[in-house]
Formats: sequence, C-alpha cells, structure tokens
Amino acid sequence: MNHAKLKAIAREYGTPVFVVDHDVIRSNYRAFKKHLPRVQAYYAVKANSAPEIVRTLYKIGASFDVASMPEFKLVYDNIRHLPAKERQDFIWDKIIYAHPIKANQTLIELDQYKPLVTYDNYEEIRKIRKYAPHAGLVLRIKVPNTGAMVELSSKFGADPGEAVKLIKAAHDAGLTVEGISFHVGSQTTNFQNYVQALQVASGIFREAWSRGFDKMIQLDIGGGFPAPYDENVRPFKELAATLNAEFDRLFPKKVAILAEPGRYMIATAGTAVAEVIGKADRDGKRCYYINDGVYHTYSGIIFDHCKYPVKAFKKGPTQICSVFGPTCDALDTIGLAEQLPELKLGDLVYSENIGAYSAASSTYFNGFPPAKVVHINM
Repeated sequence: MNHAKLKAIAREYGTPVFVVDHDVIRSNYRAFKKHLPRVQAYYAVKANSAPEIVRTLYKIGASFDVASMPEFKLVYDNIRHLPAKERQDFIWDKIIYAHPIKANQTLIELDQYKPLVTYDNYEEIRKIRKYAPHAGLVLRIKVPNTGAMVELSSKFGADPGEAVKLIKAAHDAGLTVEGISFHVGSQTTNFQNYVQALQVASGIFREAWSRGFDKMIQLDIGGGFPAPYDENVRPFKELAATLNAEFDRLFPKKVAILAEPGRYMIATAGTAVAEVIGKADRDGKRCYYINDGVYHTYSGIIFDHCKYPVKAFKKGPTQICSVFGPTCDALDTIGLAEQLPELKLGDLVYSENIGAYSAASSTYFNGFPPAKVVHINM
C-alpha cells in the first residue's frame, strides 16, 4: 500500500489504525476465479468478518462459509433487500454452514433456512435429524495437514474408511447427503495435501454412487490457500494448475466444486500502522514499544501462528530490535528480531499482509482499545 497514503490515514484517524484496501480484495477474488474457473469461492467469514468486506465480496459474486449464527446473520443481513423467495434461494447458493459440530439451538435457528451444513460423526446426524431436518448435508472427512501453519485434522473430519457408512446413516435418518468436504489446514504450502485429499474424496464419491447415493454432487475443498507472506510461498497459480489437473482427472462435470478461501482473499488487503510510544535498551538490545499488539491487530501471532514483520517508514541503517505491544503483559511481544532503523517516540511503523485472523480477534485487554478500522476503495 502506498506509504504516503498510509501516513495520511494515520494523521487523519490517529493510531493504531488498521487499513483495509477493497481494491486488493477484488483483485484477489478475480485471481481466484481466473485460475480456478470451476470453483465457486465461499469466503470464510471468520478470517475477517467486517460487514464492509462481506458486501464487497457479495457484489462481485462470492458466496460465504460461516461457522456460527452471528456469522450467518451477518451475511444474511447484507441481502435483506432481496425478496423473501430470493433470500431463501440465496441460502442454498451463497452460504454453507461449515462447522461440523453445532449446538442444538443453532440447528433450531438454522432449520428455517434449509441450509447446507457439514457433519463428521453419528451424533451430529441424530442432532440434525431432530433439530434441523430440512438441512442438506456435506460429510467432512479427515485428510493430511502436513506442513500447514494451522492444522485442523486432529479436531475435525471423519475417517475416510467410515465415510460411506456415515453417508448411509444420514440417508437412513431421512436426511440428504449432497457431497464431501475436507480441509488441508490453514496456510498450506504443501500442495500434495490437496492432491491426496482429492484422491481420497474421489474414491468416496465413486463408492457412494455405486451404492445408489446419487444425490452427492458437491465437493467442498475447504480453505488453506496460502497468502504470499514471503518469497517461500509458491504462487497461487501453481497450486491452481495442480488442482485443475486433479479436478479434470477425478471428478465428472456433474460435481460442483466449492472452496472456502479466507486468508487468501483478505490477508494482503490489510495493513496495520502504529506509533512508537516507548524506547529502551535492555541487555544490549534496542526495544521499541508501539500502541498496537497481540491483543489487538497482531493477535494472529498468538491465534494464527503467524508473523508480521514490523517496518519503518523512516530510512537509515538498521539493527535487530525487539518490538512489544502496549499492554503490561509480557505475552504482548510482536517480534524479537525486527530489523529497524533508529526511531524516536512518535515515529510510525507498519506491518503488511495482516488482513486475515488479526483485527478479527481484537480485544480491550488491559483497557487498551483495538485499532481504528479504515476501509478504502470501497
């Protein structure tokens, strides 16, 4: 993002400030559709649930992956202007409730919308039959998460060997299973995770079809699409080429393919700008304290296992520094090896590619408010 514009925003709104560029969001969406033309993108709202982002993505054709009723209602509220029938059709076409474990009350609230929901165990079948019998089902299976920044296979996913039994159990309960889903882990740079998962899913589809479960026509390949945090992340188009080859080889055209990109859509659209509020030398090392931290925009350091290099607008020779957030908690550590020039109190610093799983987790810990959020190019 343009440095002059970032500094102007900081002057106008004060710091800390979190800037979201909607031109970047639109560009990321277009790139996703260009390289994966067979895939419908269901934006993972948990990555950043700002209503402004939902509206931008909705306007350019995105669908949505939600995992809670507040997320569901956030998306639904953005299409209230549609006639009732179109809103109902919208749920089928534009929202998947992709959390395999749902509270009874959630299912009760969802049932009126006849949603598409995921499941991965027998108990969930019983719950859905009782509390949301009008839902369509997608079975989530366990697949390799090797090399993912955040692995998910230990928490969710049915064993592939049990998949057809779970499909039959849902069918016997009077429910309709419409497809298979999986998740290779967040920020997956090991593209073979997708290849293995697609091969496993293909085998399940064919066995299910052979047993008469011919309503299974949806494949949800989840998220995990890596954001370009550094030069070690291979280009998205390389992953897309691998996926397209596997789609053509393994899945007939009758199978509709959807995905749940969150990080990929929003990470590069966010930039955090903060102010140096403290400065000290400790054990021979320069330490800077800024007015944003891990309880605020940098929460991804804790919850997402992600790093966001701190950069200075000021030029000059650099040294290895520690950077801390504003709270009294030692956990509030942004980095211990940041390359920064000599800074003075009041100087501004920034971090790029911080749009996903960052401001979404901001708190008011220690009484410090989250960064102001500024949306540009909407």
